[in-house]
Amino acid sequence: MRTGPPRTHAQRSALVSVAAALATAAVLALPQPAGAADSSPVGFGAGTTGGGSAAAVTVSTLSAFKTAVTGDTAKVVKVNGLISLSGQVDIGSNTTVLGIGSSSGFTGGGLRLKKVTNVVVRNLNISKPLKPADGIEVQASTKVWIDHNSFSADRDHDKDYYDGLLDINHASDYVTVSWNTFKDHFKGSLVGHSDNNASQDTGHLRVTYHHNQFSNVYSRIPSLRFGTGHFYDNYVVGAETAVHSRMGAQMLVENNVFRSTQVAVTTDRDSDVDGYANLTGNDLGGAATEVSQVGTFTRPPYSYTAEPASSVVASVTSGAGAGKL
Repeated sequence: MRTGPPRTHAQRSALVSVAAALATAAVLALPQPAGAADSSPVGFGAGTTGGGSAAAVTVSTLSAFKTAVTGDTAKVVKVNGLISLSGQVDIGSNTTVLGIGSSSGFTGGGLRLKKVTNVVVRNLNISKPLKPADGIEVQASTKVWIDHNSFSADRDHDKDYYDGLLDINHASDYVTVSWNTFKDHFKGSLVGHSDNNASQDTGHLRVTYHHNQFSNVYSRIPSLRFGTGHFYDNYVVGAETAVHSRMGAQMLVENNVFRSTQVAVTTDRDSDVDGYANLTGNDLGGAATEVSQVGTFTRPPYSYTAEPASSVVASVTSGAGAGKL
């Protein structure tokens, strides 16, 4: 039964217009689909182009690879097959290293980016980096994009048998780590190598981690000293301690999923000075948090779209790792 006077044609038209506007606004407010094959980095590493449109060189041996990645001229180096390493290979500036297919990459050692800029590393399998080599070490370097790689080791040896899967240190800056898998390791990703390096690291070590999967990685997911970290839309399974902010580091931990993890975020372990963390939108899955200091880093200085935690597992398990480009 109508309880008021009938609406006029003008009123009905106005209501239709309002409804249409609300529907449009609702559509615009929905998160954009996760870009599992982004053509450029999102986050602190935005603007990194590597070798850009330089003609690609394909290599399948260690000697050819070392020659191809030397120097600072723009270059794209495609790796075909799995190459055994002893130690680390230095990568020059303005370089893209790209694996072919789903099973190309390096085992036994890793890649080092030392005092370089504008480097892209994508679609590689990097496994079992024997100490003191990291799978990838970014040292005193800027503008780095590490994307769609599969990092792994094993936990059959002592925790110091292998070194880090991905370490970022010595005031490196403007780095994005996206759509990678990290599996079966003790020490996942260390950002800032020492409590005693404040004079070099403070004001640097700005790193974004998004849409990565960490499976059976014991800790350092990541461990961040002094810097600024944005950790969003990642999937962590089977960690003892995941995100670790210390020595005054600022971490924004947003829309991640944690499963079978004891401590999702901590700010007060292992260092004399605590770190800071802000948590929002996470699915902790029963994991504890140890946040002694809530930080001031609440809004990154770049454009991005964080999908809700409810869709992270599906996005990351289908899109992360080598062979998914």
